[in-house]
Amino acid sequence: MHTQHGLRVRPPAVAGQFYPADPVALEALLRESFAEARETPVHPVKAMIVPHAGLIYSGPVAASAYRMLLPQADRIRRVVLLGPSHRVGFSGIAATTADAWETPLGIIPIDKSAIGEIQALPQVLPLDEAHRYEHSLEVQLPFLQAVLGEFELVPLVVGEATPQQVAEVLERLWGGDETLIVISSDLSHYHPYDEARMIDSATSQAILELDPSRIGYDNACGRNPVNGLLELARRHGLRPELVDLRNSGDTAGDKSRVVGYGAYVFSEARPERLS
Repeated sequence: MHTQHGLRVRPPAVAGQFYPADPVALEALLRESFAEARETPVHPVKAMIVPHAGLIYSGPVAASAYRMLLPQADRIRRVVLLGPSHRVGFSGIAATTADAWETPLGIIPIDKSAIGEIQALPQVLPLDEAHRYEHSLEVQLPFLQAVLGEFELVPLVVGEATPQQVAEVLERLWGGDETLIVISSDLSHYHPYDEARMIDSATSQAILELDPSRIGYDNACGRNPVNGLLELARRHGLRPELVDLRNSGDTAGDKSRVVGYGAYVFSEARPERLS
């Protein structure tokens, strides 16, 4: 973490690996991802689940969901972003002490008041180490910057936590139209193509039926934050929709050992195509 204009800033950790470090190249790759995204109906989105691999692999799948935000982009001022921990093992949900996060596209301010609202919960702890090299949150930020422009971020890395513990945090940060919830998760890992399609199809059905009991660690690396969202989606009567379901064998990898990518949106109102 470094200081910039008196702010504690978390710098990008995986720029140049998961996505280009050069802003011009990054913007070009984002445009390409949106161009390759599946066409989807447009309706108001409260929450989404999107993948977090390198942009050449999962970018078009994630873009299929992010493009659905365009009609409401001017109303979204805060993004609550949850993803799994790939490098640090811990119990609970890790908040950041940074004032802002940085990507090649610029600085994103942290919603410090929102973090203050959840820090009284026993499962929430300040743990910058969990954020330092974590890619699951960082790879979502260029998409959010491209679609939303300016917004405040609440980044949370989820360790060992129950669906109820995650749902309790999300409930406190639920807000209204100004708040978007984003869960970062890939699906199955390193199965042959046809086997992965079967596993991911079953996981996808569990997500659409809001059933966290059928999603284990082998089904989705972001199982804990995903299941927390599903728990809360049931309570709030959200309607899930599958936007895109592919794997690395469909995008930019070989088919012998693939990673699954799914994009889902959750709406508070019945989907309606906007005129």
